[in-house]
Parts: sequence; C-alpha cells; structure tokens
Amino acid sequence: MNENRIMSADEQSNDAEIEASLRPQYLNEYVGQDSLKENLKIYIQAAKQRNEPLDHMLLYGPPGLGKTTLAFILANEMHSHIKVTAGPSITKSGDLAAVLSTLNEGDVLFIDEIHRLPKMIEEILYPAMEDYELDIMVGSDNGAGGRSVRLPLPPFTLVGATTRAGDLSAPLRDRFGIVNKLDYYNEEQLASIVRRTSSVLNCKIEEDAVYEIARRSRGTPRIANRLLRRVRDFAQVLNDGLISKDITMDALERLHVDSLGLDEVDIRYLRGIIERFKGGPVGLESLANAISEETTTLEDVYEPYLIQIGFVNRTSRGRVATEKAYEHLRITRQDSLF
Repeated sequence: MNENRIMSADEQSNDAEIEASLRPQYLNEYVGQDSLKENLKIYIQAAKQRNEPLDHMLLYGPPGLGKTTLAFILANEMHSHIKVTAGPSITKSGDLAAVLSTLNEGDVLFIDEIHRLPKMIEEILYPAMEDYELDIMVGSDNGAGGRSVRLPLPPFTLVGATTRAGDLSAPLRDRFGIVNKLDYYNEEQLASIVRRTSSVLNCKIEEDAVYEIARRSRGTPRIANRLLRRVRDFAQVLNDGLISKDITMDALERLHVDSLGLDEVDIRYLRGIIERFKGGPVGLESLANAISEETTTLEDVYEPYLIQIGFVNRTSRGRVATEKAYEHLRITRQDSLF
C-alpha cells in the first residue's frame, strides 16, 4: 500500500526522474534547513581555501526532506562529480571496490540508506574514509589463502543518508566529521517550494492554492511536489490549467487528503487506537495486528507525522491517541482501557 500512497514521504517509482528535474543546483536555491545551510556555506568555503575535499558528512532525518538534493548541491558547490549508490545494493566487498575505484579526487560519494550496509562492508569503508586506502583480498574467491592488498584512493567526500540514525553502528557514525539532522519544513518554506516547482513546471497557480498545498504537505517537500503535480492534472482538465484554490480543494478531496494532510491510511491508524483500544495505551505489536500492518511500517511511515502534529503520544505503556485526534475525527472520548 505504501508504494502507491500519495502522502508517503518515501520515494516512489516515478519520483526519481521528476525530482531530478526539480532539484535545486546550489545552496542559494535550496529552501529550508537554514541553520544547516549557513554552516555548510562555511564548511565549503573553508575546504576550498585549503584545497581539500569536504569532510565526510552524515545526513539523517525523515524521508523526503532533501538529503539526496543536498548531496548533489555539495558536489556542485565543490565543483566535483557525484557517484550515487545505496546501502542495500552493496552486498559484497567487490561492489564497494567497484564504486570506490571510479572516484576522482574531490568527488562526492553518496550512499543512501547507509544504515543498511553489511558490517563486512563497513570494515572496508573505514580505511577508505580515514586514510583514503582500499583493502582488498586477491588470489582467492572467498578470501581463504588470499592476501590483502592496500590500494590508494583519491581524497573524496562520503555523504551518507539515513532515516534511522539509531541503526548506524557507532564506529561508522564516528568517522563522519559533519553530522546533521534535517527537520520538517514550516508552511512558509513549503509555500516557497510549491511556487518554485510550479514555475519549473510552467503551471499557473494562485497564491491561495499555494498555501493550501503547503498546509497539507506534512512538512515534507517531496509530498508538496507530488500533490502539486496531481492537482495540476485536475486544473489542466477542469480549469484550463489554472490551479485555483477551489480546484485545489476539490482535487485534494478526491485524493482523500484532509485539511491537515491526513489520508485514509492515517485515519485507519488513529481509529485503530481509538475504536479498538479506547484510545490506548496500546502496544505496538497489538496495534499492528489489529490494523494488519507491520510494526516497522507503523514506526517509520504512520507515526512520525502523527506524533509531530500531536495526535499520538508514545508512552512507556504504548501508543495513546490525544484529545486533538478525537477532535479532528469528531469522536467523543470514552473511558480508556487503563
């Protein structure tokens, strides 16, 4: 279900190519994350003055906030190239060696979902990050009877991205000189992104519609851009291409996205707590079983935004629906289970 869920912050099959065309190229075009952006300007300028690559950088936070975009921007700002890969795709030492061997001096290596790197791969990555050297085994397919050869690598910058910083091993995390968390965006920042995207897509949009999309985008640029593209379809067919507030409201209602950016999946989660467990507290596994979902899906997909807007609390005894959730769903609170 999450693969086709319009309000999911995870990248979907048709997002990558579209996002690449919308992606800002330099820091002065990048909206939001102001504190991080200002610090990066300093780090980049200092690295250029020393004629050195930028320190290795770890970016963490919820999906859809711009970690990949920042990696591309860093490469552009440093006048270097970027190589992109993902933790799950590097399963053996040869995979990592193949990527590292293609790097030139000053290049940026971006590893998405870096928390999913196998421990064996991490061990090879350490000397590459610290000493710009690659240890590989030669003379044997499985390492037995082979010998270790250390090959020099050009100085490079590793940018790792993760949505689960807690799953990263301490030795790997400690090897990043720059560690930054990306935060959710406010309505004004999202409105700026919607305006910019509508300009890139060459579609006309009224200011009221800009804010309506921004308000329902769950603090996430990826969702804002996805909603804009869908609303544009309705405007093209029903309103001669003009994205007005009325068209936006109608389109989002048809897409089952409510005034706070909640969709049918979120409502099912909240009703699971309220109607099945009288508002909680309820354990994660019990709730997952009740609404037929995986526990990791609840934690990673459903809960972050609902917690952010104050609809759900995580307590030592389980999940609890707040008064705000009852009011939004227009449900009268009953006595809790405990």
